[in-house]
Amino acid sequence: MTVQAVLDYLWTLCPASYKESWDNVGLLLGRAAQNVEKALISLDLTEGVAREAADLGCRLIVTHHPAIFKGEKHIVDTDPLTEPELFCLENRIAVISMHTNLDCAPGGVNDVLAEALGLREVSVLEDGVNPGLVRCGRVEQQPLSAFAAFVKKQLRCPGLRFVDAGKPVEKVAVGGGSCFDFAELALAAGCDTFVTSDIKYHQFLEAYARGLNLIDAGHFETEDPVMTVLMAKLQSEFPGISWIRSGHSDYIQYL
Repeated sequence: MTVQAVLDYLWTLCPASYKESWDNVGLLLGRAAQNVEKALISLDLTEGVAREAADLGCRLIVTHHPAIFKGEKHIVDTDPLTEPELFCLENRIAVISMHTNLDCAPGGVNDVLAEALGLREVSVLEDGVNPGLVRCGRVEQQPLSAFAAFVKKQLRCPGLRFVDAGKPVEKVAVGGGSCFDFAELALAAGCDTFVTSDIKYHQFLEAYARGLNLIDAGHFETEDPVMTVLMAKLQSEFPGISWIRSGHSDYIQYL
């Protein structure tokens, strides 16, 4: 199987048309015609992940976050930020990234997150992103402290932050990664609780003032579950390729 074959299949799961205009997805490093016998799955491309792939004999890495994202003007050994890309190029390791298109896709980041948190009657908030980004659904009514503990357990969070707006949890919005911009839509949809990440101090205050319970469960923790699901789909479609889940996790540590 080739890198191109894997890419073509991934486009059927999360088409490029689903991505945000500012995003960078697809085959970002390497040759499309390269044969693949082993491939690594990872949320991010870091130097550790790149070296792990080389040690395992992988010729392809599939990531969520784009390997090239901020408009790099060079990939050189004097820039530590581009070391993962340079290492992959030197070792003939191709990299495919599926980002906001995987966030939105049916069965993607936010559907998997909703399922992990036990949401029922799941729907898509009308947020202007085709086919929709943030999900919302219902849980059994419970105190926020109990639901926050459940989120921590389900997502294996080493810690999480939350603000209690004084409402029991019943209708929940979820957005993997940085989705606080959709908080107003969550409120308009009747949600009492929003699970997302990368929350700033003033956003916690804003949520409290608006009466929205807000849980910051971590960027890595809210998005990483989809990679296991994605790997299972790739294993089923390409049984001739040995798919390996990266052993690298979130670099953020908690005391």
